[in-house]
Amino acid sequence: MKPLFRLSIAIVVLLTLSSVAWLTMREERVDFNTQIKPLLNKNCIACHGGVKKASNFSLLFEHEALAKAKSGKHAIVPGNADASELIRRLSLTDPEERMPLEAPPLKKEEIELLRNWINQGADWGKHWAYEPVTKPDVPKIGTFWSRLGVVENDELKWAKNEIDHFVLDKISHEKDLAGSLKPSPEADKVTLIRRVSLDLTGLPPTEQEVANFINDKSPDAYEKMVDRALANPAYGERWTGMWLDLARYADTKGYEADLSRPMWRYRDWLIKAFNEDKPFNDFTVEQLAGDLLPNRNGKPLADNQLIATGFHRNTMTNDEGGTQDEEFRVAAVLDRVNTTWDVWQGTTFGCVQCHSHPYDPFTHDEYYKYMAFFNNTRDEDVPSDTPTLRFYKEADSVKFRALENWIGHQKIAPRVGSNFLRFTRLTEPKVNSHYFDQYVNASLMGAMYTAIQHGGSARIKDMDLNGKNRLIIAWGTKAEKAVMTVHQDSPDGPVLLQQPVPKTGSPWRDTTLVYALPKVSGRHHLYLTLDNPKGPQDWVMVKWVSVQPALPGQPETALGEMDARLTEILNAKAELLPVMQENTGDQVRETFIFQRGNWLVKGKKVTPDVPKSLPPMPKELPKNRLGLAKWMTSREHPLTARVAVNRFWEQLFGTGIFETVEDIGTQGIPPTHRELLDWLSAEFMETDHWSVKKLLKKMVLSATYRQHSKASPEALAHDPWNKFLMRGPRVRLTAEQVRDQTLAASGLLSKKQFGPSVMPIQPDGIWQSPYSPESWKLSQGEDRYRRALYTYWKRTAPYPSMITFDSPSREFCQLRRLRTNTPLQALVTLNDPVYVEAAQHLADWMWYQGKTPEQRIQAGFQRIMLRPLPQAKLAVLTKLYQTTQRHYQQQPEDARKLLSCSEGTPELAALAVTANAMLNLDEVVTKE
Repeated sequence: MKPLFRLSIAIVVLLTLSSVAWLTMREERVDFNTQIKPLLNKNCIACHGGVKKASNFSLLFEHEALAKAKSGKHAIVPGNADASELIRRLSLTDPEERMPLEAPPLKKEEIELLRNWINQGADWGKHWAYEPVTKPDVPKIGTFWSRLGVVENDELKWAKNEIDHFVLDKISHEKDLAGSLKPSPEADKVTLIRRVSLDLTGLPPTEQEVANFINDKSPDAYEKMVDRALANPAYGERWTGMWLDLARYADTKGYEADLSRPMWRYRDWLIKAFNEDKPFNDFTVEQLAGDLLPNRNGKPLADNQLIATGFHRNTMTNDEGGTQDEEFRVAAVLDRVNTTWDVWQGTTFGCVQCHSHPYDPFTHDEYYKYMAFFNNTRDEDVPSDTPTLRFYKEADSVKFRALENWIGHQKIAPRVGSNFLRFTRLTEPKVNSHYFDQYVNASLMGAMYTAIQHGGSARIKDMDLNGKNRLIIAWGTKAEKAVMTVHQDSPDGPVLLQQPVPKTGSPWRDTTLVYALPKVSGRHHLYLTLDNPKGPQDWVMVKWVSVQPALPGQPETALGEMDARLTEILNAKAELLPVMQENTGDQVRETFIFQRGNWLVKGKKVTPDVPKSLPPMPKELPKNRLGLAKWMTSREHPLTARVAVNRFWEQLFGTGIFETVEDIGTQGIPPTHRELLDWLSAEFMETDHWSVKKLLKKMVLSATYRQHSKASPEALAHDPWNKFLMRGPRVRLTAEQVRDQTLAASGLLSKKQFGPSVMPIQPDGIWQSPYSPESWKLSQGEDRYRRALYTYWKRTAPYPSMITFDSPSREFCQLRRLRTNTPLQALVTLNDPVYVEAAQHLADWMWYQGKTPEQRIQAGFQRIMLRPLPQAKLAVLTKLYQTTQRHYQQQPEDARKLLSCSEGTPELAALAVTANAMLNLDEVVTKE
């Protein structure tokens, strides 16, 4: 009986457990990310989060939410809502105790949702964006028999690739919309080629390209057209234009004086990188850490690897007198941290500088651990913008190559030779004179450079002189026969060097000289003392010093022939590009937490690390910018690929899969097609191997992209913002595209690539920056008509027509341009000299394309939009032409003034006005 009894008990228990399991399965689970987290963020987190922890209770992290509050009670007791203080306080009616305090109470259904979540165990899910990218299966579409090919199906006939499967699957799950919204037909060929060309190259197609595409009847005609656009050199320029906003690219330093800074070589690097289809992971690593990439056999890094780091040298530099270099160096480092998160991680991180993130799982100390990756670079907010990569010209370049060859033939380790060449190209490592101290009759002039008068001295502290027998110094003065002496360890200590200071005409005008030092070992303070009895009030200014070993083959304690060659090269006029360079040895910086974000109030010391809410950094990666960049582009990282894919999608479709390109976190707008985003991200990393061209091709080959953009009244009613992608994109062109298309249509556009920025015509009086002697010098020849991305960019006074069309000032990273539609935009395209001149040239061309106004207008529109002008619009434009012609016949001087030509006729002037009007049409400045 006992075995039978035991069996009966076992069956009863099994049935009971099965019943419980069945009931649990049937109970609808509450999802933390989509249902609970938004509720907490909206109502609770302001008082109980990263910024403020009222009652010592926080809902930001699970361990904080489940811990005891200040009262000793648990706000959340998993599995028991009745014992949870959170539910009790939310349900009270007394306004003094009821939560949220001094705010409307939660709705009954919201409290019930929280109650159910707690009773189900209060699972603390991770926000979807911080979960690893897992590749979902491509949804099946059509019917079973249609997939076998037995019968036809509209869905299968419409879909071109996997993207379309996800889009159709999404709409099929929307019960209210499945019957109302259906995919739109494919756009006509002219619309498609214009759309693809503008999206991939930033320029409209030529009439010949349109004709070739229309006449190509092959099944893969569209794909071949896409491939030609991807191979067009203009492709790199178009996507560089997008990236310049992210890189806060400008040709000036920003702040008050906003002086010039030549960054154009970085822009050229971007164009080449996009055209070469540099894998996005390499593209990322080189910009963040190109200077740290390993070089082969000790050879110097390739210029391109250093040029790429210009991404983070686009930070602003403050040259205003009286500012503290360290303050603005820190500001630049903080900007690099925030920009890196904005561009590659798509998450707001800047607020963590002052406190833990209010909504996302990032703590205050994690910000500074992350900052430690960027805090060890050589730049120090000095006016010279060092470190800079020097590009020598003509004879100076020959001298440098001769020195390079000579070093290469010496019997020294390759790495030693590389260090010599590095100093010649970068003048690093050195000590900037704002670090000097113990001033006597000396001063930090302009808060920038050490200056000494007669009888004065200054200290350079703790210099490593082991094996260093050359002192290299940049200095200047207007004094005659001033003598500087370098003492060891005290102002009257042993003399290491005594030399006359070169008269340069001004203390602000420096020259760089190399001096031999006696053999000294160990670490010592160096004191500079000045003897200048003939000009005791004259200043000698020192900008920087460096102690280096002698070049190989040169005397140890005296100067040799190659020292003179080195001096010539260091003083040669070179083109400079600010680049990133890591501190080594004595110059390595420590990083501390800033209390409440104040750089003057330092807390505990931290070392480089990544947030705990993201995958840990593999131990084999170095804890520097290179390791960080490789971690960011690893397959395990959840953010980088998603953010990149979404940004490229937004550029094509007008809106990202998640609209808030700048915020993928918990406060961002959820993705409309999350599975599609993850599939594309996984494909981008695994199948495409981070190829941007393959990613873009996949997107533009989809039927989703190829749809016409016309919206029916029913579609507008059910989906006004096209979130379900049942019609093609229709958005206004960017500022750059509006200008470039106008120049292209008029025949003025120059296809010249690369090189320094140009200054096309702009209204007078735009540049009025104080303390800046620079002016807008109008470029000549074809440089006046180059693509918009080559236009000189002054941060305090950007090119006015670009700003009017929503371009940023680029003082900081701009993640998304919010489109506006203001009367000023029409005023620009109607009156700006660039657009007026383009209309003149277009009118000249139109004049020879027919004998009647109608024929000429039709030809002009065909050139602009690559399709015939409808009769109704032709009639309106013809009437405009006739009315304008009569005006200019009565006022012939106005016609000559408009055409800037003494032989201008009323007919040609009227045609120019008509051409200008056509260039302003909504369909012209819009991508359909």
